[in-house]
Amino acid sequence: MKIWQMRSFLAAPVLALALGGAARAHDGDAACSKALLHGDYAFTITGQIFPPGKPAITRQGVAMTHFNGDGTLTQTDFVMQYPDMGGGSSPVPGEPDGVTQFNTGEQGSYQVFANCTGEMEIDFPPVGAGGAVIKARFVLSRDGEAIHTVVYSAQPPGAPGPVPAMITSEGHRLFQRSNG
Repeated sequence: MKIWQMRSFLAAPVLALALGGAARAHDGDAACSKALLHGDYAFTITGQIFPPGKPAITRQGVAMTHFNGDGTLTQTDFVMQYPDMGGGSSPVPGEPDGVTQFNTGEQGSYQVFANCTGEMEIDFPPVGAGGAVIKARFVLSRDGEAIHTVVYSAQPPGAPGPVPAMITSEGHRLFQRSNG
């Protein structure tokens, strides 16, 4: 009986600390802002777009996004697309860099709310009839070291408006190694 009482006595403070930390994490006093989202982030991208009257197109890729800490961003990416009804894969059209073959010239804006959620828009350079526009919502985690996104609006190049899409991405901040 004494061992059980001792375990309960020791467990109570641990449980109180754990629950107290959980309450603080959800009481809306997170200190997130545009400045927290700053630097280079490596993303993996996966999902599908659903052009009206056409087969769905699966997309997978990687991106390097630079958040300036002031609400603006630039991005390069390499995304492959796979038609779900036959055909082979191909890179998404863009302005590829001559060395890396990553699409370049992508830029946009972002907003971070105090609760560490946010939204961003990425505008792609015109290719033919006009550039694509992607809008996403996101959540920051690990003090801004990670970003988790869901696309809520995808407008392909030259399209009159957004098409249905189901695209997610995960990004992680990169750090420069010191020489010391």
